[in-house]
Amino acid sequence: MTLLEQTIAAIRPADPAALAAARAHQDSLTKPRGALGALEEVAVRLAGAAAVNPPPMPFPAALAIFAADHGVHAQGVSPWPREVTAQMVGNFLAGGAVANAFAAQVGASVTVVDVGVAADLEPAPGLTVSKVAYGTADMSQGPAMTVEQAVAALETGITVARDLVGRGARCLVTGDMGIANTTASAALICAFTGRDPDVVTGRGTGADDATLARKVAVIRRALRVNGLAGGPTEGSGGSGGLEGLEGSAGQGDLDGRGGLNASGGSGGSDDASGEAPARSALETLAAVGGLEHAAIAGFVLGGAAARVPVILDGVIAGSAALVAAELAPGAVDHCVAGHRSAEPGHAAALDHLGLRPLVELEMRLGEGTGGLLAHPLVCAAVRVMHEVATFDSAGVTDKEA
Repeated sequence: MTLLEQTIAAIRPADPAALAAARAHQDSLTKPRGALGALEEVAVRLAGAAAVNPPPMPFPAALAIFAADHGVHAQGVSPWPREVTAQMVGNFLAGGAVANAFAAQVGASVTVVDVGVAADLEPAPGLTVSKVAYGTADMSQGPAMTVEQAVAALETGITVARDLVGRGARCLVTGDMGIANTTASAALICAFTGRDPDVVTGRGTGADDATLARKVAVIRRALRVNGLAGGPTEGSGGSGGLEGLEGSAGQGDLDGRGGLNASGGSGGSDDASGEAPARSALETLAAVGGLEHAAIAGFVLGGAAARVPVILDGVIAGSAALVAAELAPGAVDHCVAGHRSAEPGHAAALDHLGLRPLVELEMRLGEGTGGLLAHPLVCAAVRVMHEVATFDSAGVTDKEA
């Protein structure tokens, strides 16, 4: 079995007994039932994920920022130059980004992973180089990557999650960096939810009206040329199209600064009826996803397999979680939606996943910032389960039934 297959096989959905015990525990605490609102459901969710009540404290936290470039940038979908991806990696490593400030505030470690930056990065403390390719191909012209490259990036994310948990992390936070990655995010959300690009595409890092219109058109074209324009990807029953992928996927095809070699991909045009054929989750990811999306999906799977909660950040993490959910539906039980991004596609992704965001501050930065802000809330929700007295233990009279 491949690492991806092993990880998917290890994922278990929320434990029903732990969920029931956690709900009963919440109701026995010295407070009106439901008085903590969504925080009560967070604590119950984490108990189910860990299969124990009360759940372990989700501390310390580890933020992993997966960085990669996108061939679709050439279509003018972002006002920022492609070089900013590599420059921001340097900023993360120097401790100068918002994510660094937020991580310091909540006591989270920061790991930066080069999974597909279109430049060679100098070794540095805090940097993991797991480059699958120098960016993706232009998804508006064909598949962004091959299925093998998508699997390699997924397995990078799994490995990072395993390593962080092995070093003591008890909560994982998703982070990302990649100029034009909201374009790939919107395409993935369209493919998995069936929503229209007009509905789920946002301004990303500040696109003006003309750039936004071009971005929508590019996403629509990418879905069409990759055979994804007919509706959402069908559920995969947990396999996600893994059949036949024996052995590790390796590092994929590096083709220098020119991006991925898109040959061998699974894209295709619509059939004569206008209906797109059903696609597996892996094929869809390879067609219109990014290398950081694939790595984040693997990161989610790795956390779920270890029964360690994963706090999702914004629209990039949300779209990656759609991939993880198709590959292993039980993985969603191990996720918490840190916040709701101002990007419209994020609400669509969370709705499809059945997740309720903890914070809504009109943020759209990425990097893991929304997930980091939510971490203290998640910790507080679990601490209540450990430290708040029950009516019986405190000698407090409960209300009459």
